[in-house]
Order: sequence, then C-alpha cells, then structure tokens
Amino acid sequence: MHSDVIATEHAARLAAVDSLLPGSSPFEAAENAVVLEVAAGDSAASGLASRIQVDQDAPNAPWRALTEHRLDLQLAGPHPAAALDALLTRWDEHLRAVAERGDTETAAIVPRASRDAAGTREMLHHGFAPLRVIAVRPAERMVPAGPRGTPGVKIRRAEPGDLETVVSLGLELHSFDAQYGTVNLRQGVEDIMAKDLAEQLNRPEPPLWIAELYGRPLGMVNVQHPGETGWISDRVSADRVGYLSSLAVAKEARSSGVGTALATHAHHVLDEEGADVVLLHHAAANPLSTPFWYAQGYRPLWTYWQRRPAVR
Repeated sequence: MHSDVIATEHAARLAAVDSLLPGSSPFEAAENAVVLEVAAGDSAASGLASRIQVDQDAPNAPWRALTEHRLDLQLAGPHPAAALDALLTRWDEHLRAVAERGDTETAAIVPRASRDAAGTREMLHHGFAPLRVIAVRPAERMVPAGPRGTPGVKIRRAEPGDLETVVSLGLELHSFDAQYGTVNLRQGVEDIMAKDLAEQLNRPEPPLWIAELYGRPLGMVNVQHPGETGWISDRVSADRVGYLSSLAVAKEARSSGVGTALATHAHHVLDEEGADVVLLHHAAANPLSTPFWYAQGYRPLWTYWQRRPAVR
C-alpha cells in the first residue's frame, strides 16, 4: 500500500473518532528519523522512528527521559491492530540496533490518538503503558466559572520575589508525578527549575500567577499564550492554541478550592486572548490531576504510550 494511501486512510479514520485531531501527510525521513513501512495482509502501517536527545540541563529535562525513541504511526486497512502489531515488531528490531539495552534514561514512546482504540491490546503485549496524556479544553466546552472567587483565595501575578515559592511548588509537583513513571528523579532538578522560573519571573509580564490562601502563597499556575505554543499547536486542529504548562498546589492546601481558582483564572486569561483550545500534559495514572482536569472541562486528545527503558 502506497504511503499516500496510508496517510489518507489514517487521517479519515481518526477524523471519524475525533474532530480535533490534525490531518496526516506521508512521513518523510529526516536527520535522526527513518520511515518504517510494513504490511499485514490487507492492511498496512507506516511509522516515523525518531530519536530525541535532551540536554540534562535543559528546562524540560526534569519532565522526560534524556533519550527518547519515538514512533509516530499511521494505520490503514480493515485490520489496523494487525498492522500496528507488525509495525511495533519492526520498530523493536530497529531499536535493538540503535538503543542501549536496560538504560533507564531511555524511553520508547508512541503517541496515539486517545479515542483510537484499535491496537490497544497489541500495545500492551509489546510492553507499553499509557503514561502521559495531552488533554484539550475546547472553547465550545468551556465549563461555567461558577461563583466569583473562592473564599480565602486571592490570585495575583507572580513577581521575582516569589522565586522560592514557585520553585518549592514545582519540586513538589515533580516529586509527586515521578511516582507515575513519566519523569526521573535526578540530581540538579532544583537548579534547572530555579533558572527557568527566574527567567519567567523577570519577564515584563510573567506568565505565572500565585494563589494565596488567607495570605499564604500555596499554589501557582503557569501558562503559555497563543503565539508561544508553536511547539505543540500541530497536535490539534485549531488556529489559536493556549497551553497550561503547570498547576501546583501545596499538599496542605489541597481540596481548599485553590486549584480550581487557579485553573479558572488561567482559562480566563487565555479566553481573553482568543484561544480556541487550551492544551496541557498530565500523568494518566495520577489520581489527583486526572479527575481534576476533566472536571475543569478537559478530555484526552493524545495518549503517550511509553516503555522504559526503550529496550529491556
């Protein structure tokens, strides 16, 4: 089956299950990326196998493996699960040639449309687990803001003097998420966060807000405005994309309304800027963030299946 046909059939199949998914074009090989194609009877699959190396001191390093082997895929034909199984087998052969066996700083990652159930069993059989989600909050599904304000909670824009607070909240969030397999606890995380957050706080209008509960700073939210989200905007069919980078609430303030107040404020900011959708990442197994975000009007858009290490 020709790559153009695979891409077209794949796009049509996904469009039928989720109108917010972007279209597909045939994969092209590039630096650090190869195209894998397989056939499985009357079905076929194409995959772009790439390798992403992350510098240990980069701002995003605390939230991912330092070496990511990624497979973007397209499935066509009446039996997409069989095509996916064949593609994963072919990718495993490729990984054994390029990835170091047993290295816990490597991860094999397969992004899949969350509503595309075909091949779920095959993903599990190849050792993958659904660990991370890109969730979307479409404008037409914005939930009502509810009562104006939360008793005892004041939201204000963060300033340079809040650095210690936001670093502490960021570290608490990182440590909690590390339980669910999406990040590694490693040395230097605090320094990386402090440098990145200090740069953000020194912007003329920092994209962070602090929640004070009866005068105590116990929560923060960090956003990226439309125009700053080119790195992720191709994951959704929308013109203006906002991104909620993180929301953290100190353990002692959970269930106090701080998180909901911060989310409502962030959505108000992005709504005023005309965002068609807001995206965010969350750990799929996190028992706090998953129900919280879906109560705020989000739903899964992409599920990132991961195997770590990449080759066992």
